[in-house]
Amino acid sequence: MSSPKNVLLVFLASNGGVDGIQSAHDGENQKHGLKNLVNRTAGNLIKKTQFAIPPLALMILASAEVEGIRQQICDLRFEELPLDAPWDLIAISVQTGTASQAFRLARSLRDQGFCTALGGPHVTLFPDSCQPHADVLVCGEADDLWKKVLEDLKTGTLQPRYTASALPDLAIPRPVRAGLFDPSRYFTTNVIQTGRGCPFSCDFCNVHVLNGNRLRQRRIPDIVDEVQRFQEQDNSIFFFVDDSIDASPEYAEQLFSQLIPLDIRWFGQATTMLGQKPRLLETFTRSGCVALLTGIESIEQQSRSAHRKAQNRATELARNIITIRQSGISLYGSFIYGLDGDTLETPSAILDFIRHTGLDVPGINILRPNPGTRVFERLREEGRLLFDPANLDAWRYTFGQELLYRPKHIDPHDFIDSYCTLTRKIFTPLQSIRRGISAPAAGAAVTLFNLFYTYLYSLSRRDLRLQQKKSL
Repeated sequence: MSSPKNVLLVFLASNGGVDGIQSAHDGENQKHGLKNLVNRTAGNLIKKTQFAIPPLALMILASAEVEGIRQQICDLRFEELPLDAPWDLIAISVQTGTASQAFRLARSLRDQGFCTALGGPHVTLFPDSCQPHADVLVCGEADDLWKKVLEDLKTGTLQPRYTASALPDLAIPRPVRAGLFDPSRYFTTNVIQTGRGCPFSCDFCNVHVLNGNRLRQRRIPDIVDEVQRFQEQDNSIFFFVDDSIDASPEYAEQLFSQLIPLDIRWFGQATTMLGQKPRLLETFTRSGCVALLTGIESIEQQSRSAHRKAQNRATELARNIITIRQSGISLYGSFIYGLDGDTLETPSAILDFIRHTGLDVPGINILRPNPGTRVFERLREEGRLLFDPANLDAWRYTFGQELLYRPKHIDPHDFIDSYCTLTRKIFTPLQSIRRGISAPAAGAAVTLFNLFYTYLYSLSRRDLRLQQKKSL
């Protein structure tokens, strides 16, 4: 009888967010060793106690069962690569922001004699540029494809590239294993996906490119069963990771009605149009929803139209947000500054909107034209990118607040000045406490998140000032 094959699934630590901040200008940072130590320590403390979420994609892959194959996940945010084990395949999940890091790691592992594989969104979008860096590529949604990879590994017939021939039918049961991660490391390990695909086509987003415009949904009994299994391992809050959990109101109504008896608490992502769906909103609150992230992006209709943000008219935004909060759900509202309709008047309008609606956690993001999106192609054609688009290091994920293009109506220097002024007004310790006190739910988490953002945005301002001084 042959010995089992061992597979390691690797999730990379990015350069920002809960993984700790890395400046856009590393050389400047090297002058401040003590400050860097403080930054890394604070980032590690927060990621281990509040905000880190396990990688669902690797949870799905690790749940694929092939006799004679053992799989293990390594989350590099918390642990070192266990290279003392006899791995037959080491597979790395690749986002565009971590692509250069993934390529270096894959080449290093291959030089040490390991067989390597790359997969994930970046590999799916740009397979040819990824091929030289690993032995195997896995392109597309790999729910079914991964089992074929494991079977070929078992028989010694691995191919250089695997490509999903179609988007998987999510109605086919594929149980995700519970207990894959240590709950003490994460905000929650209860990560659930009910469906994929997005009916919208915002030009700064690639979800519809990767997952299609048609909603594909899992069977509701399978999701209810998964929630119950996860509860047995970790009875903390649940995170429904769907891009818009309310995209199909009828489906969401049926699902969350069946979750009411389970007495869970949960958060997720939804459109502000939820404020116009009173029955679904009530079902969300009754089923334990305490917080939602919603993509406001812009309060200017001109900017929304310029970037194909069709869902929810700008005139309805404030009313919908107030309605959702009045139902008892706290809201994280994400804005994008730098859209093509934005001017130097936009920051004042954003600040007034936040104060008027009482948003619990605002997120102020600079437009990020990621490769694989329509806005990236358009800005490249218009000659507005500030970095060589072939330089993956320019696209790495920090906290996301780097100016990578020339705004249409705002000088880059003025843009950075206005962004820094806006975030300095929004994020202060006092504002953090006030938002936590006034939050409809999860007030302690709202306070912590705002305090965390006060720290992060101070670092973003520092990095933007360095960029302003050196690059513009």
